[in-house]
Amino acid sequence: MPHSALHYDPTRRYEFTVQDIEYRRDGARSWLAMMYLPQGSGPFPAIIDLHGGAWNNGVRTDNPAIAEGLAASGVVVASIDFRMGGEDPYPSSLADINYATRWLKLHAAEFKADAATVGGLGVSSGGHLILLSAMRPFDPRYTALPLAGAEDLDGTLAYAISCWGVLDPLGRYRMAEAKGNTNLMANHERYFLTTAAMQESNLIHILAQGEAVELPPALLIQGTADEGVPQGMVEKVAELYGAAGGDVELALYQGMPHGIAGWTAAEVTNMLNRLRSFIAQRLSTGVAAD
Repeated sequence: MPHSALHYDPTRRYEFTVQDIEYRRDGARSWLAMMYLPQGSGPFPAIIDLHGGAWNNGVRTDNPAIAEGLAASGVVVASIDFRMGGEDPYPSSLADINYATRWLKLHAAEFKADAATVGGLGVSSGGHLILLSAMRPFDPRYTALPLAGAEDLDGTLAYAISCWGVLDPLGRYRMAEAKGNTNLMANHERYFLTTAAMQESNLIHILAQGEAVELPPALLIQGTADEGVPQGMVEKVAELYGAAGGDVELALYQGMPHGIAGWTAAEVTNMLNRLRSFIAQRLSTGVAAD
């Protein structure tokens, strides 16, 4: 159960501060989390936030509307940088995400957050990564980075939210191939290297073959005019996730394209309210475990 003192009311509003904190160092390389910190006594729920960018581009400062919208309602948000394609192909980013999840749990009290409530959210390729991390928190490839002081912590998530996630990398690669979109194909190739890896990390394939995975409550946000992913992809993932025993919600937004930049202000507001309500419901029903 969540911390007994924690009560997340999605209708409340808080002032919040934003600061960069180093969550991992690898030699001379530093990996930062942009922390959005509600101002109050807490304890607050917390969430890992992953940017998109076709697994090769983007930074932690992308898509601030979602991070700010959650922080303003009393959620501690950790928007992280992580390794991407090219020099660091799959599954490097998953190791960073798993590490960051454990790091946030380890340091939750310092941010007036409750470690038991840590969930995850990702957009576009980040939506794929957050669900993959949530489903395979004990995969030895993903847990490869040790974290001092966190030996008893794991990378499990209380819930996972995918916003217009590219949940079927191989299907999207074939879609790009059919359209002659060589730039998009190249992004897939730089990160996954092979079509076999695209399939191995394909949520439809994982669920259809009955792989033994964790199934935390999931919310899938999808615009019906999204031409950046295969048609019917997110609906198929929702179907298979539910059939496997997972608690899944599919929220379709009529006429909305791929990426929040193309959404109307009204639908962005509706989407943020849906995120907050989903988090509140999951915490109030005791999804997060001690």
